[in-house]
Amino acid sequence: MIDAPPAIHYVVQGDPQAAEPIVLLNGGMMTTFHWEPVAAKLRGKHRVILLDFRGQLQSPITPESPAPADLAGHARDVVAVLDQLGIKKAHLAGTSFGSLVALVMAAEHPDRVFSVVALNSTARLSPENVVGTKLLRRLAQEAVAGGDGGKVLDTIVPTTYSPEWIAANQEALPLRRKQVAALPKGWFAGVDAILGALETMNLAPDLAKIRAKVTPVTIIAGEKDVTFPVAFSEELHKAIPDSYLVVVPGASHGYVLEHPDDAAARIESAVQIAIEMAKPIPMPLEKPPAKSAAPPGENL
Repeated sequence: MIDAPPAIHYVVQGDPQAAEPIVLLNGGMMTTFHWEPVAAKLRGKHRVILLDFRGQLQSPITPESPAPADLAGHARDVVAVLDQLGIKKAHLAGTSFGSLVALVMAAEHPDRVFSVVALNSTARLSPENVVGTKLLRRLAQEAVAGGDGGKVLDTIVPTTYSPEWIAANQEALPLRRKQVAALPKGWFAGVDAILGALETMNLAPDLAKIRAKVTPVTIIAGEKDVTFPVAFSEELHKAIPDSYLVVVPGASHGYVLEHPDDAAARIESAVQIAIEMAKPIPMPLEKPPAKSAAPPGENL
C-alpha cells in the first residue's frame, strides 16, 4: 500500500520477474477480491496488480487523501502504483469504471501502457446513465446520513447482472444486502465520490490521442449489457481507429463477475496479441546481386 497521501491499497500476485505485468482495474463498486477468479487464471504467466481506487473499500477517502475529481486523477493514481512497484509499463484490463480509467491512462500516459482491454465500456454517458448515476449518488449520500445503504445494492443489481444470475443467487441476495447496508459510512462517501468523477466525464479528447497501432486497444462488450449496451462499445470502437471489438454472447454488465474464466481467457488472448504486435518485424536478409551473364565469347 502507498502509505503517504494519496493512500492506495494494492495487491501484487504472480511472477515478479514476468516481463508483461497486467493491472486489473475495478468497476465502480468493486474491490480487489472481486477479481480473484480472473487473477487466478492470469498470474501463472504474468505479474498481476490489483488495486482499489481512492473511494473504494480498501482505499477509503480521508481529508488527507480525497477522491480525485475526475478520471485523469484516478489514472495518475495507477501511475503512482506502478512507480511504487518499479514497473515502467503494464497491460491494463478494466471493467466499467476501470475501463474508463484505463483509456484515459493510455491517452495521458502512453509511455506507461503496453495495451488496454476495456470491458463493458463506453465513450459517453447516456441521459439514462446520468439519471442512474445521480440516483445512486443520492442513495449513497442518504446512507452517509444514516439511511438504508442496502438501497444502493437494490438499484445496481437489476442493471449489472443477468436475469439468470439474479435467479441463481436469489437466496444469497438478502444476506448480501445486509452486508452492503452494514458497510461503513466512508464506503458510501467513496461511492458518491467515484460516481462524481463520471458526471464530468468527457472522453472525446482522450480517445483522439490513443494510437491503437502503438498501444493496442481491445473492447469487450456484453451482448446483454443494459448499462453500457453494445451500441456504446461500437461508438467507442469507431472513436479509436485500429481498435478491436469483441461482443460476448449473453454477457451482462457484470461479465467479469458472472463469467470470470471466460473473461480471463479473453484478457489473456488480447494481451498475447498485443505482445506479438510489439515484436519487431524481421527484415529479410539482403541477397547479393546476381552476377550478370558474360557477353558471348568473353570467356573464350
